[in-house]
Amino acid sequence: MKILVCISSVPDTTSKINFTADKSAFDKNGIQWVINPLDEFALSKAVKLQEQGASVTVINVGDATTEPVIRKALAIGANDAIRINIEPKDSYSVAKEIANIAQSGSYDLILCGKESIDYNGGAVPGMVAQLLNLPFVNACVGLEVNDGEAKAVREIEGGKETISVKLPAVIAGQKGMVDEKDLIIPNMRGIMSARTKSLQVNEPVNTEVRVEAVSYDAVPARAAVKMVTPDNLDELVRLLHEEAKVI
Repeated sequence: MKILVCISSVPDTTSKINFTADKSAFDKNGIQWVINPLDEFALSKAVKLQEQGASVTVINVGDATTEPVIRKALAIGANDAIRINIEPKDSYSVAKEIANIAQSGSYDLILCGKESIDYNGGAVPGMVAQLLNLPFVNACVGLEVNDGEAKAVREIEGGKETISVKLPAVIAGQKGMVDEKDLIIPNMRGIMSARTKSLQVNEPVNTEVRVEAVSYDAVPARAAVKMVTPDNLDELVRLLHEEAKVI
């Protein structure tokens, strides 16, 4: 079984987010980059499926600055990696590149996080499935693969749903696809072996971008906290009504 795992390089959640002076772009200075956490759940699941004889390839759409993150994915346990040498601009262009590799590589299973934590678009997995005309399961929190079939458990409003799909298929996962305690942390052996694993760099086949970011604005700073004494309920109600506007 051949598995393709899509990974994004995203800012660490502790990074301070800034924009350029003209607010036209994200300021990358001083940013620590990591594997998108939701992709990491998918990658850990794929590596565990190696016990059933699976081979795991990771794919990233990004420039050379993403290679340390790709090497970490190889250290976690992926067999090899592919990087599409283009800076991602929108979901469609990223999905087109992934779909092209998936189709030419005849992969049985395509795994990814349901969204990236930087833009939270959540569009790439579904687009990949549509471009390849494959079954798609989103928000997966449990996955078993046997005899050419995937049984996926996904979250729905008010509960969970179990779906069986024939492979090949695209499955977008989240926390729960593996338990947090089962996320694979690279050990020294994995880090050393990652240096010698294949990292193939491909030029993009599609340069069409359908979405353009016009400008960025930072989240407004939080207002100062106002303290209200326990015996001044009238003032609390007034503040909630006139200023917070929650009642």
